[in-house]
Amino acid sequence: MISRGGTRLASSAVAAAAANARRFSTAGATEKSVLRYYATPAKGGNSAVSPWARGPILTRSATTMSLGEKQVKEEAEENKVPSERSTGAGGNKDGGDEKAVVSYWGINPGKITKEDGTVWTWTCFRPWEAYQPNMSIDLKKHHAPTTFLDKLAFRTVKSLRWPTDIFFQRRYGCRAMMLETVAAVPGMVGGMLLHCKSLRRFEHSGGWIKTLLDEAENERMHLMTFMEVAKPKWYERALVFTVQGAFFNIYFLGYLISPKFAHRVVGYLEEEAIHSYTEFLKELDNGNIENVPAPAIAVDYWRLPPNSTLKDVVQVVRADEAHHRDVNHFASDIHYQGRELRECPAPLGYH
Repeated sequence: MISRGGTRLASSAVAAAAANARRFSTAGATEKSVLRYYATPAKGGNSAVSPWARGPILTRSATTMSLGEKQVKEEAEENKVPSERSTGAGGNKDGGDEKAVVSYWGINPGKITKEDGTVWTWTCFRPWEAYQPNMSIDLKKHHAPTTFLDKLAFRTVKSLRWPTDIFFQRRYGCRAMMLETVAAVPGMVGGMLLHCKSLRRFEHSGGWIKTLLDEAENERMHLMTFMEVAKPKWYERALVFTVQGAFFNIYFLGYLISPKFAHRVVGYLEEEAIHSYTEFLKELDNGNIENVPAPAIAVDYWRLPPNSTLKDVVQVVRADEAHHRDVNHFASDIHYQGRELRECPAPLGYH
């Protein structure tokens, strides 16, 4: 026979089990996608808002929410600063909301400021990655093709110029945008293949992996800049898909077969880019293209004066292309001399 005290204890255990079953049950659960954000106090009393975002997060009603989810929600509420509790949003440079993920990983990059103390608004590059290119570089240098592969590379690039001239004619803003979607491919392909080669052979690359990947990133920043100046039409976007897909695979195979040929092709492509940007500048000087103020991203990336114009941007981009020309012709010369890239130190930071 069970005593009265034992009966009460058994009843309490049954009730607790039923409550836990309801608490962890997914019946009647509702799902919605939410993005939460919070601020954590930084040194000096300031708050550093994390720019990270995440979603969707599964939320349930109070009767079905698990203990872990309750804890995350409570910690998020505690970590919000008063302004966030009242407004529920943090502003960014575009007037949108800055959202950060609620996570236990402990990643909170915080805010970055410029040298003058203002907030750094770009997430695609950091202040220490900005630079001032050498504008005194010789723009008229040309590698005269002498060998069969050099002549093949030169004629291949020249053959690609006439359809570009027909399609874009004198719309140099769109032409530059299209050019950069292709110019950013070789550095990424070459850097990726050198990276894999370094892993297979257990050897250093001589800095060439970083050099080629930096080149690809620099070309991509050219594209991000011209996107602020020329808005592509739908058929131009479709052309980018087609050309980039074809060029990536062709260049990938070409680099596997003959790196010296691949780098020579890029060297000649950069020579054509210099010519295109020179024509772009002539159109600006003649007033055929409006010399609008430089995009903000260009001012910060190349450390241009605040009153810079589109002409200043085109000049620094042309200087970048001249440096890429030199690097790729140099890489091809190394291969032509029967050596590997890792045997010659890469021109890191060559701007």
